[in-house]
Amino acid sequence: MPETVSSTGALMQGQRITARALLLGDRLDIAGLERSDVLSSAPLAFRAGQEGFVALFRFGVAVLVGLTPIEEDEVIRGLGQRVIGEFARHEEETAIIELSPDKDDQIPPGGPIYIRQLSTERLIVIADALSKSVALSRDEHEAAAVFDVVEPFARHLAEQGRRPGGRREILKHVGHALLVRQRVSGRVAVEEKPDVLWDRPDLERLYARLEDEYELKERATSLHRKLEVIGDTAQALTDLIDTERSLRLELIIVLLIVFEIFISFYQIFTGRFGH
Repeated sequence: MPETVSSTGALMQGQRITARALLLGDRLDIAGLERSDVLSSAPLAFRAGQEGFVALFRFGVAVLVGLTPIEEDEVIRGLGQRVIGEFARHEEETAIIELSPDKDDQIPPGGPIYIRQLSTERLIVIADALSKSVALSRDEHEAAAVFDVVEPFARHLAEQGRRPGGRREILKHVGHALLVRQRVSGRVAVEEKPDVLWDRPDLERLYARLEDEYELKERATSLHRKLEVIGDTAQALTDLIDTERSLRLELIIVLLIVFEIFISFYQIFTGRFGH
């Protein structure tokens, strides 16, 4: 595929632009957003502002590159009706991109992202990594919040040998834990590489460096482990409630049987002495 340079190609050597990834909500409905200036369909990428670039991801992330604050606000407002499950606070990931034709694509520790050419393909690769990183940040926060709630329940169970609180309260926390697990598990496929790499295998190294910089695989693995613990804890609490309910039903049945036996003996006794 020939190198496609975006309108930000006017950037001179050594100059820098800012890339911002914003997690707007649970999902972005990008159907019907086809435009004459579309640079990519997966993800949907197009020019914006005077020298900007925008990439939209279905899992709720918009990546804005080279836009002024006013241009960013305009893009975000335009997406308002397409955000499903909008968050009150937008998670954000920011990176600095520097054009450096005399260097290989690289990311030094604590430094900017150096790229040899400001091409659409390179921007898509960077946008993909940023979008996954910002989505993981939100998921990590939600998983940590569930841990903070579930952990006291587990401690009380270990120390007291019985479930804490009321049944309704436990069920609310179990439901919240399962909701987070469901929402997080299928939202972002971190292991999947951007489609652009099929046509541009020479950008594999850039993407690998971005993966390492943002620790995408390590964070995804850690998150999946936390989700498994959340799921196991929710299952354990649910099983505990079910067991208590079964014991309660068995006790009721035993009491009914005893009561029925008592009534039978009473009828026999009163019948015998009634004659």
